[in-house]
Amino acid sequence: MTKKCIYCGAEISDESVVDFCEKCGKRVWGEKMFNAIIQNMEEARNKGDLVSTNMAETISKSFSNPVNETEDEKFPAY
Repeated sequence: MTKKCIYCGAEISDESVVDFCEKCGKRVWGEKMFNAIIQNMEEARNKGDLVSTNMAETISKSFSNPVNETEDEKFPAY
């Protein structure tokens, strides 16, 4: 599965620590903040603190393991 930028849909490397391309990242946060985000995320990945940043993969996993709830267990109860 190839990752795509959450802003523009451009393909990005599966090894990317973020779900957006460099162009969009710099437009959203500016170059200095973008570089800080990338550096911190890469350090977290190297420490093993970063599990997955691919939202499509995360969402897919959550739907592939449905929870068997009864009506009383659903949250929030109104």
